[in-house]
Amino acid sequence: MKKFELIITSILVPLDYLFLLLAAISAYYLRYDILSDQLKPVVYSFSLTTYLSVASIVLIFWVIILGLSGSYSFSRQSMGQELKQVFLGCSTATMLIIIAFFFNAQFFSSRFIILALWILAIVFLVLERTLIHFFKKFFYLYGFGVKKIIVIGADANTFNLIGLIKKKPIFGLRVIEHLDRFTNKEKEYLFQLNKKSAIDEIIQADANLSLGQKEDLFNFCQENQIGFKYIASLLETRLTNFVINTFGEWPIIEIRHTKLDGWGRITKRIIDLIISLISCIILIPISIIVGLIIIIDSTGPVFVSLIRVGFRGNLFNLYKFRSMVNNAKQLKDTIIQFNERAGGPLFKMKNDPRITKIGKFLRQYSIDELPQFYNVLKGEMSIVGPRPHEPGEVAKYENYQKKLFNIKPGITGLAQVSGRSELLFSEEVRLDSYYIENWSVWLDFYIMIKTFYVIIFRKNVA
Repeated sequence: MKKFELIITSILVPLDYLFLLLAAISAYYLRYDILSDQLKPVVYSFSLTTYLSVASIVLIFWVIILGLSGSYSFSRQSMGQELKQVFLGCSTATMLIIIAFFFNAQFFSSRFIILALWILAIVFLVLERTLIHFFKKFFYLYGFGVKKIIVIGADANTFNLIGLIKKKPIFGLRVIEHLDRFTNKEKEYLFQLNKKSAIDEIIQADANLSLGQKEDLFNFCQENQIGFKYIASLLETRLTNFVINTFGEWPIIEIRHTKLDGWGRITKRIIDLIISLISCIILIPISIIVGLIIIIDSTGPVFVSLIRVGFRGNLFNLYKFRSMVNNAKQLKDTIIQFNERAGGPLFKMKNDPRITKIGKFLRQYSIDELPQFYNVLKGEMSIVGPRPHEPGEVAKYENYQKKLFNIKPGITGLAQVSGRSELLFSEEVRLDSYYIENWSVWLDFYIMIKTFYVIIFRKNVA
């Protein structure tokens, strides 16, 4: 661990406490000053001094809860991960305050303060984390706290990773060497290099490296106090969800297809129903406006119904706003040779001549996909999941790729927000496999939030 990480993480604890204190003071003034006339009088009213004496103790436990949620991890995390931990920590702390409210109403007589404190705490901490990320990026640009890393591999993943590290200085990484493989020759070279310029971390980017090379590399890192990371193979992402039981005297390992069984599936369906129902109501006036524009722009229906393969391989009708000419399906055969989507069965063409003028705009901001909320409401799709594909495309799947049918397809998904149309199909399968095996409510919310970012800033939009 670099001193820079230790300093930043150590500063976070008192900073969080300070920002939480500001949130608590703001909540107090919001309740007893700014909105006092609009809200009902409280049973127990107390001074700011009394309030702060209680809040100062409560906020110590709040910071501890943030720590338990992973907010003060010394490993480098993305902004998305940090915000997720802030939300989880603040929500847990608020729930504990609500429980305390039932036992001592005198200290927490205003439910509004609790609600305001929860919202303001998240807002203040998000602001604080954003500022810290800005300063970290500034320091990284000038070489402070940057990790010196070695990347090992020779496949497309390796070069994509190196390109991403160079493109994203916020990661605080600098590739000082790239090696195709790890044999005795490379081992000796890295040993000498580590003596001259201490290596912080080695990343094995090629998932197809032999098992012997992987073990040697891991042992080398342990022996020389070098951090080690590796990109998981598709098989490894498929074997992360397992349970050990006993059958008689034998231990039995059960490999589960997905965490989306039992309560996981029920929870996801409830979230889907709530979001899709609200969205369908909100989208009624938007659909009327979009429909009129589509009719004016070109001949044909407003909506199109497309056959797609869904949960367990069942076919369903997927609904979209029409963004192509009326005979788009017939024209596909004439342009199939211009397919730009390499490495899989999917068809993708950057300047597809079948797309209408308004269709290009609809696709740019994913407006054409809004009717799919109706598919979610019907239970054919989910808000988050793998991309729904055509039967003709699915017919070209390798057997292992059919794992994607273990859950419902989604309007958005991990693969869609990680590269949209630029991903190789093998990468899309790997990301969707990871999602299936590691599903959580928080991962779904993270993907939803990132979807808005991708659409608004038009990152790799198809």
